[in-house]
Amino acid sequence: MLILSSPSGAGKTSLSRAFLERHPEAVLSVSHTTRPPRPGEQDGVDYYFVDPPTFEAMVERDEFLEHATVFGNRYGTSREEVETLLEAGRTVLLDVDWQGARAIREHLSGALSVFILPPSRAALAQRLAGRAQDSPEVIARRMAGAVNEMRHHGEFQYLIVNDVFAEALADLEAIAGGEPQRRRPVTVDISALLASA
Repeated sequence: MLILSSPSGAGKTSLSRAFLERHPEAVLSVSHTTRPPRPGEQDGVDYYFVDPPTFEAMVERDEFLEHATVFGNRYGTSREEVETLLEAGRTVLLDVDWQGARAIREHLSGALSVFILPPSRAALAQRLAGRAQDSPEVIARRMAGAVNEMRHHGEFQYLIVNDVFAEALADLEAIAGGEPQRRRPVTVDISALLASA
């Protein structure tokens, strides 16, 4: 199992998709969420989109390995789905925030945890603005949230800086393949990423 976390805009989803394309034995665990679909997203592919009462009922039935509220929306990882995939011998990628990663590590030993960092705050701000899907207020809130998320980077076994995408993907493949020593050293100024805005 490979747990991937990052602040919004650091490229976690793009890295996950590229990894899955190159490694057909791997599969992404699809999370449940109460947020509405973004343009182009498909139910059951990107997320299982459910309403808040359905999500809460799943929480009460203890159906999630982890669940959290992020930017006012709820997200959760299905316990049954992950266990079924692992029992089938698949490599399972989990695309979750730091809260989810912490909860999963408590339930499943042996999972590798990787935190994706942007090369700089300026690059992260540019990526968030470049999505053209969110208002300036939402972007500002996501930027503030990103700083808080990055404060938890020390809880993860490995860090990858997503500056050059192909190299970040190679770093992820090295970690997943059991050769973490092949990844690039982390050279980003983490204190600058975490400085108050």
